[in-house]
Amino acid sequence: MNFVDELRWRGMVHTMMPGTEGLLEKEMVTAYLGIDPTADSLHIGHLCGVMMLRHFQRCGHKPLALVGGATGMIGDPSGKSQERNLLDEETLRHNQECIKKQLGKFLDFESDAPNRAELVNNYDWMKDFSFLDFARTVGKHITVNYMMAKESVQKRLNGEARDGLSFTEFTYQLLQGYDFLHLYETKNCKLQLGGSDQWGNITTGAELIRRTNGGEVFALTCPLITKADGGKFGKTESGNIWLDARYTSPYKFYQFWLNVSDEDAKRYIKIFTSLSKEEIEGLIAEHEQAPHLRVLQKRLAKEVTIMVHSEADYNAAVEASGILFGNATSEALKKLDEDTLLSVFEGVPQFEVAKSDIEAGIKAVDLFTEKAAIFPSKGEMRKLVQGGGVSLNKEKLAAFDQEITTADLLDEKYLLVQRGKKNYYLVIAK
Repeated sequence: MNFVDELRWRGMVHTMMPGTEGLLEKEMVTAYLGIDPTADSLHIGHLCGVMMLRHFQRCGHKPLALVGGATGMIGDPSGKSQERNLLDEETLRHNQECIKKQLGKFLDFESDAPNRAELVNNYDWMKDFSFLDFARTVGKHITVNYMMAKESVQKRLNGEARDGLSFTEFTYQLLQGYDFLHLYETKNCKLQLGGSDQWGNITTGAELIRRTNGGEVFALTCPLITKADGGKFGKTESGNIWLDARYTSPYKFYQFWLNVSDEDAKRYIKIFTSLSKEEIEGLIAEHEQAPHLRVLQKRLAKEVTIMVHSEADYNAAVEASGILFGNATSEALKKLDEDTLLSVFEGVPQFEVAKSDIEAGIKAVDLFTEKAAIFPSKGEMRKLVQGGGVSLNKEKLAAFDQEITTADLLDEKYLLVQRGKKNYYLVIAK
């Protein structure tokens, strides 16, 4: 496989230094991509870069994932209008371990292959670097004029925020440039990968290497992912979509991909999966025949959920989706863990009732009219139950005065009431 060709048809090349393709055809190349360790999980905004490393390794080259322990302590001004909070070393080390575990699902760190992936942390080579040494070794090679001309610097100096740029953030491009120099000298790393907003920082590194030891290195960036409507990718009303199930449940993760637009699904399936060109073209053709079946979204959601979580999590997410939109059974409902149950029924009307009432045993008609106002009157509820239009926990309610006890509770505290086909209510016993 040819790495650049692979990225090209996937729509993952934004800018590339001349000579990059020639280098990749000539030898096994070591490349690095920087990841900011400001949290102990990656989110889907990181995924395009991670997929670049994955394709790079699959094409026979050696990927280095650089966790920016040192640069994360400062914060990159690119595309930001405010200074970052600074993290302490213990937090950074914890974040690094968590990120490595996540990257292990995409990259081979463990085998004996010559191109096995490595995780490096720039804090390891920056922590003992004195300011005087840095000024002499790095600072003298790059002029202030060169640094000032960078778009990321210009935007902050002339942007709407007008808060200017601290010296700390101004030096960021030198720190990132030094990473490239260090990896070039210690790991023979000749290529840096990144998002298109990193181009300025990457070229500073290439320039630093040229001026320090005359070496020639290369760069390739991917476009920043957006939505077809111009909105920000990977953000929802509740915040980032994380790769860690503690922050974004596999069900919510699956739903995010399932709900992307047709236009976005065509782009995302190329960027965020390892499916072949032929298979993707086949899926797009099938989708265009019957867009309402959402073939692309379903396959995209499947591939990414299995890659990030597991096949079991994917199957559970599909089953959970069926509870709200399909003819799922009460067995499927009872299998849901509490987090998924609440995710599935987020937004449906909720009622709180006293658990003691249910422990004592209470008639359904009293519970769902007096304690929780799901039905406007007992007469209306009786009529609906007799017509088979009321379900409790996905089973038809046999009688309107059926006794409800703690045995009916899901996760020992929830009752799911369904009125008609589409109206759901969650009763929470407290």
